[in-house]
Amino acid sequence: MQVPDDLTQVGYVSGAFGVTGSIRVTPFSEDADALLSIKTWWVDKPSLRSVDVRTAKMHGGDVVVQLVGTIGRDAAEALKGAAVSVSRAEFPELPADEFYWTDLIGLDVVNLQGENLGTVSDLMHNGAQSILRVAPVETGSEEKAPERLIPFVDHFVKIVDQEAKKITVDWGLDY
Repeated sequence: MQVPDDLTQVGYVSGAFGVTGSIRVTPFSEDADALLSIKTWWVDKPSLRSVDVRTAKMHGGDVVVQLVGTIGRDAAEALKGAAVSVSRAEFPELPADEFYWTDLIGLDVVNLQGENLGTVSDLMHNGAQSILRVAPVETGSEEKAPERLIPFVDHFVKIVDQEAKKITVDWGLDY
């Protein structure tokens, strides 16, 4: 099987689960829909390869998975630390006002005044909401501007335009 161009890492194997060969996968998102619904994953241990998912279910904050061909606890333990990736094209469809974090990373962030605040470098979750981590615009000066942390809520995030690769926020340069 050819490796998809749009592989997106969605979690990692944190260890074996039980004695039958099931693995425990720690997802990078609180919503593990991609891990639960996609039946072909890619793992990078011992080298990048596709694996077929027999069963997947939530267990606490992790996903417990039985992969086709992984039999016994030793085989499951051998996958510990492996990155778990899936094709972005296979992600479940979201409502119009929801976004996968991976789709927001790399978008430019501008405020309502048209001032460039930087680029989304990552996101994080603080328990109440997601937060955009915005890397500052390179100014060429020796003094580096600090990273901006902007809550990803309607009050601050006004427009997400994936086609234009831009997020418009109500956020001042001096915040």
